[in-house]
Amino acid sequence: MGLCLPSRVMTNEDWAAHVETSDEWIRARTGIRERRLAAEDESTADLAVAAARHALDDAGLDPKDLDEIIVATDTPEVYTPDTASFVQFRLGAREIPSYDLGGSGCAGFVLALDIARVRAIMGGTRRILVVGVELIMRLLDWTDRRTAVLFGDAAGAMIIGPGAEQGRILAATAGTDGSQGDILKLEVGGTRSPVTIERVRTGAHQHLTMEGRAVFREAVRRMTAAAETVLAEAGLAVEDLALVVPHQANARIIEAVRHALGLPAERVFSNVARLGNTGSASIPVALWEARDQGRLQSGDLVLLTAFGAGFHWSAMLLRW
Repeated sequence: MGLCLPSRVMTNEDWAAHVETSDEWIRARTGIRERRLAAEDESTADLAVAAARHALDDAGLDPKDLDEIIVATDTPEVYTPDTASFVQFRLGAREIPSYDLGGSGCAGFVLALDIARVRAIMGGTRRILVVGVELIMRLLDWTDRRTAVLFGDAAGAMIIGPGAEQGRILAATAGTDGSQGDILKLEVGGTRSPVTIERVRTGAHQHLTMEGRAVFREAVRRMTAAAETVLAEAGLAVEDLALVVPHQANARIIEAVRHALGLPAERVFSNVARLGNTGSASIPVALWEARDQGRLQSGDLVLLTAFGAGFHWSAMLLRW
């Protein structure tokens, strides 16, 4: 595993220079105190490559040992080609399949892990790099305190392959309810609403729409149900879990999922107070930090669960 956190820290107090808000207002509604912000000369590929190199070092592997690269992101390096092509070249990897998984929002990394699991099994001995990366702060309207204060920039990476010593995937699930697509979206930029001078002038290209109550309701329901599904598939119960690593959307959603599953606070990992919502990077970054803090022991049962725009959700069960 590996991660990359930009060095610049943006606190809630810093937001007051851009929008009418306060530390108390943000913490009371989200549990977030601060987040990381990429430097002006940093791009999506920069963070992705740094996290990938960290993961390769962690695994004792060379980039040429990789057989495939998947990048989960909704904030790509450029519109085309995909971010994975930049990562493949800059890592010095062989001419291997490299591609992005975009549009799944914060559920993207766990979905990409599941794809990597299947691809690794099909290939027999394949080692697949999966990166979750977002520079979402660059695409948001900083005058909208309802959404901009929620997010942060980061990248996280994992390598899936045979004979892994740090963890084993036991079960995975995912789903989509496209009828809920309008509750969380950034519409301008596609073929339905192309970027135009007028839309840029009005800031529409940075207008992330989020129906907070609907997102909260769907997120808690879908993350909880997905968690229960993978446990049932593996023939295990909530009581068997050593740790749940949920998508770090905000503290209220994490707490609601914990209550729904009936877990004590010490068995749910959270770093949202320090990093905010880093989208597809949130699960791998949180998992790396959980390991770094000694929260994961050999044999532990670990559950990942996430939701994202689409409306997508995903969950995965690991044996550490």
